[in-house]
Amino acid sequence: MKTRIILLAAGVAALAAAPLALSDGLVNAAISMLIAALFACAYNLLCGYTGMLSFGHSAYFGVGAFATVHAMNALGGAGLLPTPWMPLAGAAGGLLAGLAAGWFSTQRTGAYFAMITLAIAELLHAIAPQLKDVFGGEAGISTMRMPAWGLTFGSTVEVYYLTLAWVLASLALLYLLTRTPLGRLALGLRENGHRLRFLGYDVHRIGVLIFALSGMFSGIAGGLQVLSNESANYVVFNTSLSAAVVLNTYIGGVHAFLGPALGAALVTFFGYAVSDLTQSWLLYQGALFVLVIMFMPTGLAGLLALTGAFARRHGPRAVAPCAGLYLLAGSACAAATVFLTELLQRLFSQDYRSLAAAAGAGDWPAVELFGRAWSPMGAPTWLTPAALLALGWLCWRAGSAAAGRLRDAAPATQDPAAGAMSERRLT
Repeated sequence: MKTRIILLAAGVAALAAAPLALSDGLVNAAISMLIAALFACAYNLLCGYTGMLSFGHSAYFGVGAFATVHAMNALGGAGLLPTPWMPLAGAAGGLLAGLAAGWFSTQRTGAYFAMITLAIAELLHAIAPQLKDVFGGEAGISTMRMPAWGLTFGSTVEVYYLTLAWVLASLALLYLLTRTPLGRLALGLRENGHRLRFLGYDVHRIGVLIFALSGMFSGIAGGLQVLSNESANYVVFNTSLSAAVVLNTYIGGVHAFLGPALGAALVTFFGYAVSDLTQSWLLYQGALFVLVIMFMPTGLAGLLALTGAFARRHGPRAVAPCAGLYLLAGSACAAATVFLTELLQRLFSQDYRSLAAAAGAGDWPAVELFGRAWSPMGAPTWLTPAALLALGWLCWRAGSAAAGRLRDAAPATQDPAAGAMSERRLT
């Protein structure tokens, strides 16, 4: 527990000091990462803790965004809701929308519940451009951050600290909520709703409350986005945003409280850093999601927990070579995948086909990739990714063998079941 507190305090301190070391562009990216982290944790309250998979959570993010933009335009950042308190309007909008939609959605479970949530988000996305007084049509609604409490909120750094304060406070409230009787009932609803009903609990009411609270915190995230962008557009209801929060949550890990925040922050930064470098960045993001679901169902947070358990059982010094081999294996396979993807993307592009047609039949122009020219007919072009894949496979086998030796050499005085599950997952 003490280690967790120290790590949490170090993380908060790093977030507080981040603007001192980052450029304005990276501070903007950090704001987006914080908002995505809060949205993912709010979604995980419904999906991870309660077991209700929603495919339309962008609806409550969007309602919170528009509630905030209307409040900013109506109140001008003064009166009862100065600029720092504006996300409360988003919270109210998300809560009311969550109550209304949750009452209908939670009448069903499983795939039927997921389809109802998707339909609600699609309905809002379809009608929003038509309701110009409410959603501003296709142009959306613009606003402006007004000074309050001696701050102008004109700089990116001030917006960052305001966002950080709201995100930390919201995450603390979400964590406390999971420790309340309602949070425990949410876990019970996920594990066995029929038993809860048999014990006399109103399962539908529990589902509606959790749905509404998830919508409320999603609305706060939407309000923070409005404070950052000073505008709201009907595209916030797009199902791509709902898909993104599902992807972020499962990549991070639905069974760890901060797992979704980790996944959302990493995926958001990945999109910021890579989207300008390659047209295939969405493909990489989707491939990462597939790999996590297939081989790491507990997400990145689960992988870190398993690695930590393995290290505590055998010692960090003994585990370091295994971790290094696994890391090298993953890096080599990732490099081979990126090389092949970028090469094939260029070979099948319209520009390359035009160059090949101009060069004449049988002549394949070289492809510029990673600072050098690669001939499509040259052996090095295809041997390079093959060698990287072979290296990755060898390192993976070596890492698995080293982990197996550690497991076999475990002292007999230790409980043989204490880390067996972690070790089997790692090997």
